[in-house]
Amino acid sequence: MKVVILGAKGMLGRDLGKVFYDLSPYLLDKDELDVTNEKGTSALFRNLKPDLVINAAAYTDVDGCETNKDLAMKVNADAPGYLARASRDVGAVFVHYSTDYVFDGGKSEGYKEDEEPGKFTRRGGGPLNFYGESKLAGENAVREVGGNYYLIRASWLFGLGGPQVDGRPINFIETILRLAQDLPAGRQERRELKVVNDQHGKPTFSLDLARKTRELVEGKEDFGIYHITNEPVSTWYDFACEIVKRDLTCKSGQGPNVIPCASDEFPRPAKRPRYSILLNTKRPLLRSWQEALAEYLSLRK
Repeated sequence: MKVVILGAKGMLGRDLGKVFYDLSPYLLDKDELDVTNEKGTSALFRNLKPDLVINAAAYTDVDGCETNKDLAMKVNADAPGYLARASRDVGAVFVHYSTDYVFDGGKSEGYKEDEEPGKFTRRGGGPLNFYGESKLAGENAVREVGGNYYLIRASWLFGLGGPQVDGRPINFIETILRLAQDLPAGRQERRELKVVNDQHGKPTFSLDLARKTRELVEGKEDFGIYHITNEPVSTWYDFACEIVKRDLTCKSGQGPNVIPCASDEFPRPAKRPRYSILLNTKRPLLRSWQEALAEYLSLRK
């Protein structure tokens, strides 16, 4: 099977490269292919003739999308349509990833795969932020093209790949660990750490998502929409407490006191949904995010 992985240098892309390593996939990032260039994408696919195209390329800066709307639409909305069409034209299976933020978060019990984003909104339709809007537009573009595709929604992604700062990836876990650990001369950035407790979702390990993607494809499951997340439901506060509890540097009792707070205490450019809970009704459930977190921490040493 000839496999193309797009966004190969990102968090998910790197794990996809590891999971599909034995198939010698073509690992393409923005330096190798501009996914917003429809003609260039089509020409490359005609040349490579892939059997499977996995699109992990996305503009994922949720707050940045509020001010960089043109870029967000090009990468998250236009490009998936181009890639889906180019894949269909060469007979390739197409895998595309979307997000829990396509839902407005007004449904506390969560959302199944076949529920249309915006149906339960109190606003009259659509996601709460432009990132969600651009990703929903990308979903619609893929569905409009048709062909053989898997549209996978995930949430609260964490992993070891992607852009790095001081040798560490940029994600929620690393932010909490940085705030929790002692600084030189015994100082700490914060003795009390406030984390929002009114946003509900499912933290998901990018390596688990990559593994399940391969299972989905090789199992020749029915094409369509899938929700793939670790379990169970959490808040960012719950997630932070578990990170601090499991981190060896905090087990001496020197870790911060994690305090729950409301989202209103930390206003951000992009509004976050209160309940962005993805319900998996099609596939066996993934392991707990607590187990996935333990593996993440063991791999980051």
